[in-house]
Parts: sequence; C-alpha cells; structure tokens
Amino acid sequence: MGLARRMKELATQAVQGSIAVDDLSGGTFTVSNLGSLGVESFTPVLNPPQVAILGVNAILLKPTRKLDGNIEFVDSIGLSLTLDHQVIDGAPGAKFLKVIRDKIEHAESLCTI
Repeated sequence: MGLARRMKELATQAVQGSIAVDDLSGGTFTVSNLGSLGVESFTPVLNPPQVAILGVNAILLKPTRKLDGNIEFVDSIGLSLTLDHQVIDGAPGAKFLKVIRDKIEHAESLCTI
C-alpha cells in the first residue's frame, strides 16, 4: 500500500476516533497542532520513543514593517520543535524547522502543475 494512501487512512481514523492503539505507538516524529484551538504558543513534550515533535501554533495577524517603512499586517504562524538531543543535535533540527517555514511561506509553489 502506498505511503500517502496509508497516511490518509490513519488520519481519517484518528479524526473519527476509530484508530487502533497499535497504530499510535512507536512513533518517532509527531505533529501537535494546538493552533486550531487558538493556542498562540506552547512547547510540546516528547514521549519516548519519539525523537522530535513539531508544535503548530495559531495563525495570528502581526504587524510587519515593509521596505518602504510602512506597516502591513500579515498572517503569522508560530512553530516550535522539541528534539531528543541524544539523537538529533539542535543545528540540524533548526535547519529542518527553517525548511518547514520556507515551505509554508511558499506553499503556492508546492501546488503548481
């Protein structure tokens, strides 16, 4: 079975509350989205054997100064990454977080035909 198809099945089961306990154990990477609950900032906690967990915060309007000096309000989403430093050093984790940020900032380029 293809990875994308299996991920979709598991996501559907999780949303419906019918996912099996065995499908939730042994994970190494988790995404925790509290942003959908309006949480503006949090630090996710690792549960062994996880190696990393990405925290996704709420999308907020934030003021940003443009090059011409004017202020505009832009959508901003906070991300946090908790790592097991026995497995992953902070620098590669920070680079991963930068890649995630860049992909989100340029999401439209991921949707081109």
